[in-house]
Amino acid sequence: MSLALLLAELEALGEQNDATESDRSKKLLNITRDTGEFLSVMVKATRAENVLEIGTSNGYSTLWLASSLPAAGKVVTVEKQTDKITMATENFVRAGLQDRIEQVQEDAREFIQSTDLSFDFIFLDADRSAYMDYIDLLLSKLSTGGVLVCDNAISHRHELEAFTDYLCRQEGLTTCLLPVGKGEFVVYKA
Repeated sequence: MSLALLLAELEALGEQNDATESDRSKKLLNITRDTGEFLSVMVKATRAENVLEIGTSNGYSTLWLASSLPAAGKVVTVEKQTDKITMATENFVRAGLQDRIEQVQEDAREFIQSTDLSFDFIFLDADRSAYMDYIDLLLSKLSTGGVLVCDNAISHRHELEAFTDYLCRQEGLTTCLLPVGKGEFVVYKA
């Protein structure tokens, strides 16, 4: 199956699942297609090789990230829920991109604290209420010249207000809010 067909299948599955599922933990909450296209362009434009994704879900956004990397690139994607990791693993194999993806089942803060890795590109799409708990740690793992993108910055603006305000006030960071998908807050680290 081609990547384009798999992405289209996952889009439809995500929309159908989320329209009928009342348990928030079982919703897939995938990014929009235009957000996927934006992430792809950003990964290519920044020449990112080491990508961190917080919030895997069924792997839809991970596939956009991994397919945009150079051959030696790697996405480390962090997810707590076993059922979502299982779905994502199957989708990575179906896409033939499993060699570019490292899955981590752990709390995001715990992973960020324990890893010695640094990342050229970070994508945040997880529990928004926890972002402030680990933003300084996360920024310490972002390479100079690296980019952080946070999803849902318009659709959930109020929930992210303290987070985005904090980042806007930090020395050495350039930020902007883009009306792509549900809103992408972009941070460049000088």
